[in-house]
Amino acid sequence: MPSTAPVRDLSRALPAFLLLTFALFLTGIFFPFFHVTKFWVFGEAVSVAGGIFTLFQEGEYFLFAVLTVFTLVFPCVKLGLLALIWLERDQDLARLRRLHARVATLGKWSMLDVFVVAILIVTMKAAALAQIHIGLGLYLFTFSVIFTQLASHWLSHHLADRRPSA
Repeated sequence: MPSTAPVRDLSRALPAFLLLTFALFLTGIFFPFFHVTKFWVFGEAVSVAGGIFTLFQEGEYFLFAVLTVFTLVFPCVKLGLLALIWLERDQDLARLRRLHARVATLGKWSMLDVFVVAILIVTMKAAALAQIHIGLGLYLFTFSVIFTQLASHWLSHHLADRRPSA
């Protein structure tokens, strides 16, 4: 029978880990994702929140809506659901497992924003219109995505190790 001690030890740290992940997410969306220099003279820092706001101001409502949902709403909902699962970990196991399965599905959709940012960077570099330097926000956001996946994985193991109540 395999030992579940490491999973239990990690699950005790999960609330702090979720808070750290949420802090990384919040700072990641407000810190510059990348710095753009156009024609070797004009430069600006672009954050996720700033870019989304600019889309709204420019009347790009479809892109604004898509990026808002996938970049801001989905990650917040996913972290909130993981916290809820943790808080209710001693409740109805079948319900928590179903909820965690939904979180896993939500996580797959929330990667769309990473794909959009990657396309944007490649397009700008390929067009040789600008020099792009990665900013701190991209790293913070990336770590929040990775940490969210880790937290979900740890919760999955915690739920799998629990036995249904009689």
